[in-house]
Amino acid sequence: MSSLVGWSELDDRAVAYARALAADAVQKVGNGHPGTAMSLAPVAYNLFQRHLVHDPSDAQWLGRDRFILSCGHSSLTLYIQLYLSGYGLELKDLQEFRTWGSLTPGHPEYGHTVGVEMTTGPLGQGVATAVGMAMASRYERGLLDPDAPSGASLFDHNIWVICSDGDLQEGVSAEASSLAGTQQLSNLKIIYDDNRISIEGDTHNSFTEDVSARYRAYGWHVIDVAASKDGNVDLAALDAAMTAAGKETKQPTLIRMKSVIAWPAPKAQGTAGSHGSALGDEEVAATKTALGLNPEEKFAMPQAVLDHARLVKSRGAQLRSAWDLKFSAWEKNNPEKAVLLSRLRTKSLPAGWDADIPIFAPGKDVATRAASGQVINAIAAHLPEFWGGSADLAGSNNTSIENGGSFLPATSEIKGAHPYGRIIHFGIREHAMGSILNGIALHGLTRAFGGTFAVFSDYMRGAVRLAALMNIPTTFVWTHDSIGVGEDGPTHQPIEHFAALRAIPGLDVIRPGDANEVAESWKKILVRGRAAGILLSRQNLPVFDRTECAPATGTSQGAYILKDSTNPVAILIATGSEVSLALEVQRALAENGIPVRVVSAPCLEWFAEQDQNYKNLVLPASIKLKVSIEVGIAQGWRELIGDAGIAISLEHYGASADGKRLFKEFGFSVDAIVTRIKAAL
Repeated sequence: MSSLVGWSELDDRAVAYARALAADAVQKVGNGHPGTAMSLAPVAYNLFQRHLVHDPSDAQWLGRDRFILSCGHSSLTLYIQLYLSGYGLELKDLQEFRTWGSLTPGHPEYGHTVGVEMTTGPLGQGVATAVGMAMASRYERGLLDPDAPSGASLFDHNIWVICSDGDLQEGVSAEASSLAGTQQLSNLKIIYDDNRISIEGDTHNSFTEDVSARYRAYGWHVIDVAASKDGNVDLAALDAAMTAAGKETKQPTLIRMKSVIAWPAPKAQGTAGSHGSALGDEEVAATKTALGLNPEEKFAMPQAVLDHARLVKSRGAQLRSAWDLKFSAWEKNNPEKAVLLSRLRTKSLPAGWDADIPIFAPGKDVATRAASGQVINAIAAHLPEFWGGSADLAGSNNTSIENGGSFLPATSEIKGAHPYGRIIHFGIREHAMGSILNGIALHGLTRAFGGTFAVFSDYMRGAVRLAALMNIPTTFVWTHDSIGVGEDGPTHQPIEHFAALRAIPGLDVIRPGDANEVAESWKKILVRGRAAGILLSRQNLPVFDRTECAPATGTSQGAYILKDSTNPVAILIATGSEVSLALEVQRALAENGIPVRVVSAPCLEWFAEQDQNYKNLVLPASIKLKVSIEVGIAQGWRELIGDAGIAISLEHYGASADGKRLFKEFGFSVDAIVTRIKAAL
C-alpha cells in the first residue's frame, strides 16, 4: 500500500483494476496502446481523486480545473478515470473501445465524450493548447475579477496536462512552452511521463537532451520524480510534486516523472511492443496475476472498489457547493460583470456590437489587411472578450487593438505590458499560435484571433485542422495573400494555399474582394462561431462603388452577383484582389459588345450552404461559360465552372518583382483574360 496519507487499500485496488482494464480493452478490440495507460493508471487516478478540482456531475462547471491528456494515444488513461469518477462512461463503453459508434474512440474527441476537454492525438498539440487555456484563464480573470488577490478569485484554476516523450519531441510543444515561460503561466501544470519508449524503441535513438534543463531555461519550475526501485511510479514522491505544483504561483510547472511502460506485465513492461499493440491473452493473464487479480476475469470492477472511487463525486459536490456560495456573493457585488459573464457563457453578442464597424467609401484604394485592422478595432470597442495578436507581424497583419496593452505578466518590464492586455505577442511561432488560439476557444468565454502571412499557414496547419475537427470558433488572420506581395518573392507568395485550406472540412476560408467585404466577413465570422481563416491583401485594392455594384451584405452568402449585365453570355467568378480585375475585364468586354456577369465569391464554404435556388440564381446552368479568376492553383474550381469553364489560375511559383508586374507577366491582366474569353466564345 502507498504511504500517502489518506490512501487506502481500496485506492491500491482501484489502480490495479485500472491497469487491468487498459490491458483488457486493447486485447478485446485487438489494437490500441495499452502500455502507457497501464503505467499511467496511478498517476491519473491520483490526479482525479486528490488534486483535480472537478465535479463529475457537471463537466462544464465554470470553476473546474482543466485536464488534457496530450498523449492522446493513451486515451484509456482518461476514459478509465472518467468511468471511475462517474462522468457517465461505464464498463460497456470500455468494452466497446475503438469500435463504431462508441463513446471511447481511439483518441479522445472533444464534443463526443463527456469530460474530454480537447481532441488529442497529434502529439504536442495538447501541451500547446493547454498554454492557450492558461492564457485564457488569466484574461478571463481580468474581465471578471481583476482586483482579487492572487489565488483568491473564483476564476482562478489550474490547467493540468499529462504528456509523453513524443509530445516534447514535437516542435509545437517547444514553441508554446517557451511562450508559457515568458508569460509566467503559473496555473499550468504538466506531468511528463518519461518512460523512454516510443514506437521505434528506446527514445535515446533520437532524444537525448536534458528536458529538465530545457524547461528550466524556458523559465519553468521543474520537479524531477524518480521511479521506485521496482520500476513502478513512486506515487508518494509524485503526490508531493503535484502538491508543490499546485502551490506554485510564479512559474508554470513541469513534473518529470520516470515510469516503466506496461508495468507490471512480466514480459511486456519496458518494451516498444507494449506501446501500440495488444499484449496477448497469456501476458494479460500474467499481468493480472502480478497485480493480485483473478487472471480469468475480464473487465472486472468490484462494486466496493467502484463505490470508493466514485466518492470523488462527493468531493466534487462539496467543492462545487462552496464555489457556488462564493459565486452568488460575487454576482451580488459585481452586477455588471455578472451580466457580462452571463452573455459570455451563452456566446451571445450584445445589441449594437457592430455599430461602429466602418463603411468604406469608394474613391480611395484600401488594402484588405488595413480594412481588417480597422474592423478589428471597431469590434474590440464593443466586445471586451475579443482579443488577439500576431506571430511577430502585427504591423503587417494589422492585428493590434489600439491601447489594448500587451498581454504579459505583471512583472514584465516591457512598455505597455499588462497581465490582462488584449494584444498577444506570440513571437515567431505560427504553429504554437494556432494551438494557443484553440486553447483560448476551448476555454470557453472569449474570442481570439491570430495573424501571420498566408504562406505560413503551412506552419500551423496541424492546429488549423484540429480547430475545424473540434468545430470551435478559432479565427486565423492570413495576410499577404498572393503574388501581390511582390518583391519578397516565391517563398512568401502563396500559390497552393487557398486550395489546401479549402480542403480542410469544417474550415471557412474567406477571401474578401474589398474593404466592405472585409467588414461583412468579420461580422459573419463572429456570428457564425466556427473555425475560420480570413485571407487579406498586402496591396491596396479599389473600394467598390456600391451604387453601381450590389451591396456588400451579399458577402454572407459566400458568393453573390456583384455587377450584372443584360443577357450575360459568361460569368466571371473571382475572389480577393482579383474581383476588381474581373470588373475591369467586364468593362473591356462590354466595349466589345460582350455582356458578362461578375460574381464575387469570398467564401466557397458559405456559398455551398445556400439553397439550390440561390445557387442557380447566381450561377445558372443556362450561362455555359463560367470563368474563375484567382491567383492560385485551379484545384477546386472545376465544380463551379464545369468542364466548359475557364480557370484563370497560377500553376507555378511566383517571382521577385513588383506585384503589378507579376500579375501582368502571369496572365492576370485585362488583355490576357479578355483574349481567352473571346476565344472561348
